[in-house]
Amino acid sequence: MRGPAHRLGAAGLAALLLTAGASACTGGSDDAAGPDVRASVCTDGTYTWSGVRHLTRLTALGEPVTFPAGTDSYETRLKPLDRTVHRVTVTGTPQGTTEAGVIRALGAQLKAEEPLAGPSETEGPEETAFGRHTGDLEGAYYLWREIGFVDADFAYRCRGADPVRGHVHTWERVGGGFLPCDTPPDGAAGRTAAERLCPAGSPAVKGV
Repeated sequence: MRGPAHRLGAAGLAALLLTAGASACTGGSDDAAGPDVRASVCTDGTYTWSGVRHLTRLTALGEPVTFPAGTDSYETRLKPLDRTVHRVTVTGTPQGTTEAGVIRALGAQLKAEEPLAGPSETEGPEETAFGRHTGDLEGAYYLWREIGFVDADFAYRCRGADPVRGHVHTWERVGGGFLPCDTPPDGAAGRTAAERLCPAGSPAVKGV
């Protein structure tokens, strides 16, 4: 499991994002190894990122709930929507680097506030506890959990060699929300939760 959600804006990402690095290539010479292996056996090549995509997926929902005035606390459990186990994948890892290193390079390019999920991390369908003790609950609320994926293609270049191309699938946040139904959410997962849990016509459902 990862920490609280940090919403990272995806708008304005260029189609092609460049992470600069100093080349320190040793160059492959084994023609039988194939073009990607020959391309770079180096520890500090240059990454070029493209096709960066952010997708937020709803993973768990609370129950529809309406609090009478003066409710001071609420405890419940969120049940997962399915049994999917999410895993980090990196394809095309260049020789001289690691999957973790490729993910760190993507995180640096995105200026992520927290490290992206690493190669050994998983996010599974766990039932989770939730509690709120603020003393000011009133009216209808909606509760959900979400995971924010990021996918990206990369080309890793070393001087004098062909680029190695690959793909990263990871996530940048695991979080959720607990909001009154008169408050619209700011993401797709929250909107879906509002549609399922809030009264028809409420601001959270209408998005206004």
